[in-house]
Amino acid sequence: MPDPVALRRELGGFLRAHRERVTPADVGLPATPRRRTSGLRREEVAALSGVSVAWYTWLEQGRVDTSRQVLDAVARTLRLDAAAHRHALALAGYAAPGAAPAAPSDHQRLLDALGTPAALLAPSLDLRAWNAPYAALWPDPARVPADRRNLLLLLATDPAHQRVLPAWEPLATDLYRHFRTRADREPPASRSHEVTALLRAERPELDAWWSCRSVADFAPRTVTLTTPGGGPRPYELTLLLAPEPGGGAFLVQTPVDGAPSAPGRRRYADGSA
Repeated sequence: MPDPVALRRELGGFLRAHRERVTPADVGLPATPRRRTSGLRREEVAALSGVSVAWYTWLEQGRVDTSRQVLDAVARTLRLDAAAHRHALALAGYAAPGAAPAAPSDHQRLLDALGTPAALLAPSLDLRAWNAPYAALWPDPARVPADRRNLLLLLATDPAHQRVLPAWEPLATDLYRHFRTRADREPPASRSHEVTALLRAERPELDAWWSCRSVADFAPRTVTLTTPGGGPRPYELTLLLAPEPGGGAFLVQTPVDGAPSAPGRRRYADGSA
């Protein structure tokens, strides 16, 4: 189970990071000279949220629990969007993550029935299963060691994946924001924390990414991928939640404007054909 003290600290850091992004003008306050604080001051957030300065300070320091009503008020003050608001509530214990099934399905039949590249991602963004078009378009996950079979890690560190998607940074950034919606609520020994540690160790120059407190739901987008023949093709990327609790999500890549789907034989997570 997640450590309540660690969750309070995560919530405090999350609120502090968002406070520093809100300007006085955003909440109808006049700008003042000699303002040393980036964003709003703690006393301003406290006043706008109807709580004492001392209590809000303790909240950011991870020293107190909070009611849902008060956290909702703070979220409104900090202009949190829906995804960030849900994340704050989850860190405070008001939206507990669903328990993962003992043996989550890999949905291989569903993946094989799709004619376009598709993969099943765990909440940690580990590649659980994929279909033949995916293995033909991207480097075959079966050839990647299991402990590195993580989409975010591969996009950030693997040149072969970056050749398929030269403009990989925007996708990796958005995947990481989606990843954080669950990672902050997991215990330190979880796979999500292990992935974050690997990212920080292998791409330390991107630490501003890995230390970012932003969260967001993944939104569909169109990217240009380099096909096995060497030509660029547009694909729409969509993330669809798996039906069971904790089951992860399907990453489906649909060719745009009649672009052909990637060919290939059926491939399974254990490497068999």
